[in-house]
Amino acid sequence: MHSIYVDGPLEALTTVVEGAVETFDTAGVARGAIERFPPELYLRETPLTEADHAICDFALAASAREKETLARLHALVGALHEAFVVAEGPTSGAVAAADVFARRRGSAQDAAHVFIAGARSLEIPARYVSGYALRADAGAAVHAWAEAHVAGLGWVGFDPTRGASPDESYVRVAVALDHLGAAPIRAAHSGGGDETAEVRVSVARAQGQSQSQS
Repeated sequence: MHSIYVDGPLEALTTVVEGAVETFDTAGVARGAIERFPPELYLRETPLTEADHAICDFALAASAREKETLARLHALVGALHEAFVVAEGPTSGAVAAADVFARRRGSAQDAAHVFIAGARSLEIPARYVSGYALRADAGAAVHAWAEAHVAGLGWVGFDPTRGASPDESYVRVAVALDHLGAAPIRAAHSGGGDETAEVRVSVARAQGQSQSQS
């Protein structure tokens, strides 16, 4: 967190933050991340990820044929991808997973919340991930997906909007119980005036199969 104190009056104040990330395909496994909390923390429900009977029944039915945790999660993300229609454009705000699942339509953020609710209903720790993903038109956009914890393997990513695990076209920024705690950028100001935020992402192909994004 950075705090900036400026004496006015000012006509404008601009803060620029830049960075570069080189990504690799890890089959969805989050490697090298600093984990400050035990996986069990991510069994905790929030108002946005609470599973109702419909989500619990869906998750149980989708994973019933599988015995291993990883296979159950892949079955769940595949079933959700088939049942859920992803709405293009910005999210409409914070919507509870149960309400989203009832209409089977929503943003990537909404789909991640439903997956998290379903995984937690199966007693599998799951969390929300915010970041960026490469689009089919070679541009990059703000994106959201989920991670679930598999014993002996660690945290594994699952993207319900694509029905698969993240690859090198994803840039992972923040994780939390739900999207309210995983905003890539959050700021507050006191005093007069308005504030706006602008995000630009450029993508370049690195040597080999890795993807470089900044």
